[in-house]
Amino acid sequence: EKPFSCGICGKSYSNRQSLTHHMKIHTGEKPFSCGTCGKSFSDKGNFKVHMRVHTGEKPFTCGICGKSYSRRQSLTHHIRIHTGEKPFTCDICGKSFSKKEQFNVHMRIHTGEKPFTCDICGKSYSNRQSLTHHIRIHTGEKPFTCGICGKSYSDRGTLTHHIRIHTGEKPFSCGTCGKSFSRKHPLIVHMRIHTERVTV
Repeated sequence: EKPFSCGICGKSYSNRQSLTHHMKIHTGEKPFSCGTCGKSFSDKGNFKVHMRVHTGEKPFTCGICGKSYSRRQSLTHHIRIHTGEKPFTCDICGKSFSKKEQFNVHMRIHTGEKPFTCDICGKSYSNRQSLTHHIRIHTGEKPFTCGICGKSYSDRGTLTHHIRIHTGEKPFSCGTCGKSFSRKHPLIVHMRIHTERVTV
């Protein structure tokens, strides 16, 4: 039974407190303000979680490896690394994910949805991270710098690839002949040598 209904959108709740929290969505009321950075929140729980950014408090600890987190949800996501659990499965292609956010981004491959749009050129992307990377083309920002030679890059992945030039690391190995590569794409291209031989 949900006797408490919102007079604006009609959504119903089982208790008055939940309805009160919901109403703040419509009113825009954010009575809980952070004294450190000024950010405001409509919900006391979210405010308490935010304060841990400033205090450094991480009350949720992994019983397997001891890593700690400021949010219970973050710990839940982390534990799935140990368990291998991937509860979010795509009905179209069968691929599974440990986080709902990853699942939602994946589904856009099938739907073609691109909700993140560049205000400068109008190009759209399926996830916020891709948009952030794209915007750096316009701004010229390169926040990821190599600690060895000082060269800078617009995204962390490219910096990781670059550092392998210095370290000589080649983490992508061919399962057929053992040849190793510093990046995944050259390995994929290399694998065609073996598959083409089998086809012939």
